[in-house]
Amino acid sequence: MGSSQFFGAAEIGYFVAMMVYIGYFVFRSASAGKAATVVTSVSFASQTAAILLRWFESYQMGIGRAPLTNLYESLEFFVWCLILGYLIIEFKYKTRSFGAFITPIAGLTLGFIDLTAMKTTIEPLVPALQSNWLLAHVTMAFISYSAFGLSFGAAMMYLILKTDDRKGSAYWFWTITAGIFVSVLVAMLADYLNYHILHTPVADAKDALLGSTFRNKSSSIRLLSYLAAAVFTGIVWRYGGVLKRTFTYFGVSAELLDQLNYNLIALGFPIFTLGGLIFGAVWADQAWGVYWSWDPKETWSLITWLSYAFYLHARFIKGWRGTKVAVVAVVAFVTVVFTYLGVNIFLSGLHSYGEMP
Repeated sequence: MGSSQFFGAAEIGYFVAMMVYIGYFVFRSASAGKAATVVTSVSFASQTAAILLRWFESYQMGIGRAPLTNLYESLEFFVWCLILGYLIIEFKYKTRSFGAFITPIAGLTLGFIDLTAMKTTIEPLVPALQSNWLLAHVTMAFISYSAFGLSFGAAMMYLILKTDDRKGSAYWFWTITAGIFVSVLVAMLADYLNYHILHTPVADAKDALLGSTFRNKSSSIRLLSYLAAAVFTGIVWRYGGVLKRTFTYFGVSAELLDQLNYNLIALGFPIFTLGGLIFGAVWADQAWGVYWSWDPKETWSLITWLSYAFYLHARFIKGWRGTKVAVVAVVAFVTVVFTYLGVNIFLSGLHSYGEMP
C-alpha cells in the first residue's frame, strides 16, 4: 500500500468516527463511545503511516522533502495534529463527548480536500519554498491552528453548557454558530453525493464547493438552501437546552472547559507567534527580499494573532472568564479558518502555492 491508500483509509475512518461520536453523544451509548475511540485511533495510525510513507516516497522520487509544502499536505497535517490533540484530551480527562465537536472539524477539512479536487501529487518545491525555515514555519503554524481548533470546540461546549436563556446574546451566538457550522457540513456532504457519487459534471473544481446548495447556479436552490439553514438554526435555538442536558449527563464541567479553552490558546499563541509570524517573516525575507509585504495571508495571520492576543489580554488584564472569553475564542477561530482557507479561495498573493487548482 502507498501513502494515498493510507490517507484514504484514514479519511473514511474519520468520517465513520464522526458519525459514531455523534451517535454516542445523542444516544448516550457507552459501547458507541468505545467504538468511536477505537475507530479514531486506528484512523490516526493510518494517517501517521500515510504521512511517513509520503515523506519516504518523496525521497524515492528524488525530491526529498517533508510533506508540508502545499495546501493538501498542510490540511492533512492539520487534521493529524487536531486528532492527536483530541486523543490526548480524551485519555487525560476521560471524556468522549468532546469528540462530537472535534471530529466534525476534521470531517469538514477532509471534505474540503475531496470537493475542491486539489493536487495530491508529490511535486518538487517551488523556489520560494526552498528554505530551511520552511519546516519550522509551516509545522509550528499548523500545530497552533490545531490547538486553536480544539479551543473552539471547548468554547462551544462551554457556551452550550452555561447558557439556557433563549433571549440571551450568548445563547443566540452559539446557536447561530452551530447552525452555520452544521449547515455547511451537510452542504458539503450533499456536494460529495452530487459530484462524487452521482458524478454530476462541474466546470471548475472551485465551483464544486457548496455548489449543490449555497453556491448553486439556480437561484431557487440557493434560496431553498438558505431557508433550510435558517430553519435548522431555528430548531437548534428552540431545542438547544437538550444539548445542555446531554452535557450534564456526561458530567462535563464548565470549569474544565473554561480552563481547557485557556490552556489550548496559551499553548497555541506563542507557537503561532514564533512559527507563524516570526519564522514566516524571516522566510519571507529570504524568499521575497522583504520581511512583511501585507500579502493577504500575512494580513489575515496578523488579524488572527490580534484576535488571540485580545483573548489573553481580556482574560489577564480585564479579568474576563467564562462566557465572554468563550465567545472571543469562537470568533478568533473564524479568523483562523479564513486565514487558512478563505484567503486561498477568495484572495491571491505571494502565498499562491497554497491556492487551489
